[in-house]
Amino acid sequence: MPESCNIAASLPRLARERPDQVAMRCPGRHGRYDVTLTYAELDARSDAIAAGLAARGIVRGTRTVVMLRPTPEFFLVMFALFKAGAVPVLVDPGIDKRALRTCLDEARPQAFIGIPLAHAARVVLRWARTVRMRITTAARPWLADATLRQVERDGAPCMPQLADTDPDDVAAILFTSGSTGVPKGVVYRHRHLVAQVSMLRDAFGIAAGGTDMPTFPPFALFDPALGLTSIIPDMDPTRPARANPRSLLHAIERFGVDQLFGSPALMAVLARHGAALPTLKTVTSAGAPVPADVVSAMCALLADDARFWTPYGATECLPVSVIEGRELLMTRERSEQGGGTCVGRAVPPNLVRIIAIDDGAIAQWSDALLVKAGQVGEITVAGPSVTDSYFNRDAATRLAKIREPLADGSERIVHRMGDLGYVDRDGMLWFCGRKSQRVIVDAATTLCTEQVEPVFNTHPEVRRTALVGIGDRAAQRPVLCVELHSGVARREHARIAAQLRHIGEGFVHTACIDTVLFHPDFPVDIRHNAKIGREQLATWAARQLRTQR
Repeated sequence: MPESCNIAASLPRLARERPDQVAMRCPGRHGRYDVTLTYAELDARSDAIAAGLAARGIVRGTRTVVMLRPTPEFFLVMFALFKAGAVPVLVDPGIDKRALRTCLDEARPQAFIGIPLAHAARVVLRWARTVRMRITTAARPWLADATLRQVERDGAPCMPQLADTDPDDVAAILFTSGSTGVPKGVVYRHRHLVAQVSMLRDAFGIAAGGTDMPTFPPFALFDPALGLTSIIPDMDPTRPARANPRSLLHAIERFGVDQLFGSPALMAVLARHGAALPTLKTVTSAGAPVPADVVSAMCALLADDARFWTPYGATECLPVSVIEGRELLMTRERSEQGGGTCVGRAVPPNLVRIIAIDDGAIAQWSDALLVKAGQVGEITVAGPSVTDSYFNRDAATRLAKIREPLADGSERIVHRMGDLGYVDRDGMLWFCGRKSQRVIVDAATTLCTEQVEPVFNTHPEVRRTALVGIGDRAAQRPVLCVELHSGVARREHARIAAQLRHIGEGFVHTACIDTVLFHPDFPVDIRHNAKIGREQLATWAARQLRTQR
């Protein structure tokens, strides 16, 4: 029988083919990995939870907030919801509490499954007031209608649970990180998740039976569909920049981890630690451009036959393109001269095209939108993993989606990435920065963050820089915010600022930047700790300049 179009459809098959293979290992007390689930257990227990949820009215189409830590309960609940055809709603718990409440109000959830702390916050902060069923992981149903243990017990034993979901059925609502605004709920249909699994498998050559360490929990949901064993790291997933490298290395060595996914911030942690990673064969880092020095250091720590991949994409569509680390290092000089960051070639069967920069909505595709080859414009992508809408955000959907008529009379969705870039003569895609973060100096001069910052990041005492614009949108003052490496004395600021201005004078597009401000610690996104909060820095820079006057 063909599998249903459902990311959980592979579980029953793997439970038959590989019943004793460990699907996941999670750290228990004192960092010991004594919590395991085999494929047979993951399948049977998620069936029981799905049946127990159904008995409580959480069925096909029920929007259900999930606020669980990356423990077995998270994966059991997520696969139970997929099997039931219910719609899990995931929001980063570390975002601003007002924004979180807005997200949950927009999602209009009917059920809430969370840890006790999440339920306490739900009551105190009045989150998700539309819910009619509340389930907690606590031992007793405090502030809830039932415990997860009761749900699972009531559902067992049961027949196999797998809703016959259609490809267009809504599978999940996954909120963006909100790094450039209020998070938006991306509507994932089952065909999008199934397509992602296939594209990731082909892009990175993933074979069943491997062992993966996904340091961003939602990515671990792909592992069972790929036949992998997940080693859930002993770390706070919202703070990858503070992960303990010794703890990660211990688990990698103990369980022979051969695949690793992590943000650039986590890769920087491992790179600074400097220990060899001989078991790893595939390392993937996404969420923001990976600094060249981190790529170089990681490649040196890996075996010669290992691959360090840096895919490009977004919550709305992933993966879009990909480049291998050693190939990326070959583009370093061009990046440091203002070329942007190379993000590789489109992952088949994606179609990546560049259109003229426009801040307004575009209802229908036309080839007249395209820019000339090599010209910077907005990156667009069409492909099987491209989502088609935001939940309850019609205006945002109109701004991000273009309908393209096809020759057979059908149409497809083209997603506007909100990123600027270009395709070079070799067919490589280059990322130049967020469209909303471009700095318009005058009618003839527009600066892109990823074409400016790498030029100044070459200074040996600079950890990273951030370009922001101050003043009227059509005539902004470009300001370079600078974060130095630890240990650089404040008295050195004037010297370093002068040196940075001198570096900028060497390139036409950076010569107009003469304002340099030093910031002690850049704000970054909660999800990957890698995207610089340039909006917050712009507010800070404007305040600093007013004070100086």
